[in-house]
Amino acid sequence: MIRLTDVVKQLVIINVIVFVGTMFLPDNLRTLFTLYFPMSSEFQPIQLITHMFMHGGPMHIFFNMFVLITFGPPLETRWGAKKFLLFYLACGAGSALAHMGVQYYEYTQAVAQLTPEVVEEILNGSRSVMTNNTVAAQSLMSVVGIPVVGASGAIYGVVAGFAMLFPNTQLMLLFPPIPIKAKFLVPILIVIDLLLGVSSVQTGVAHFAHLGGALVGFLLVLYWKNTNQA
Repeated sequence: MIRLTDVVKQLVIINVIVFVGTMFLPDNLRTLFTLYFPMSSEFQPIQLITHMFMHGGPMHIFFNMFVLITFGPPLETRWGAKKFLLFYLACGAGSALAHMGVQYYEYTQAVAQLTPEVVEEILNGSRSVMTNNTVAAQSLMSVVGIPVVGASGAIYGVVAGFAMLFPNTQLMLLFPPIPIKAKFLVPILIVIDLLLGVSSVQTGVAHFAHLGGALVGFLLVLYWKNTNQA
């Protein structure tokens, strides 16, 4: 039986409350809390935090909270509430920065192929611009018009941190139902995300945000271990 620690419990409660609460908000208000590309007219700095508590659907929040409940308590028990919360938020912020870094690359590639007038129209929210280069225009519209939501980046950081501190813990996969040690599971997940992100096979998922969260989690735990703080 998993014993819920205080911060993990509060994070789950907040995520569920926000998920249910935003279901009743009109779209124009809901977008205030999702994370847009900084060049978008919809971007607000507070979204760097609020997007971590938003989710795209019941399965999205269920999976994230299930993983948080599974892997979060051992870390919070080891570090204490304040340190774990700092770790969680840092992984979420790092996840957002990684996602925006990839977006910035896509943004520069698209802008280089479009006229300044078309770029300005798209940045101001137009989704019906006239241009000869529709591929670049659609790419730019995707970058500035599609927000990212979810705690997945922070969750990947938690999983990475768990694997570093408890590498030989035996875990049971759901599909397929086979046992695997944490130190093997996390690299497999990272490689899968990297391949899906590079190939763009699974659209609608911010794979590089996952990778960014995992990287921040790995680096933080590595630093704390090297300084005897982990």
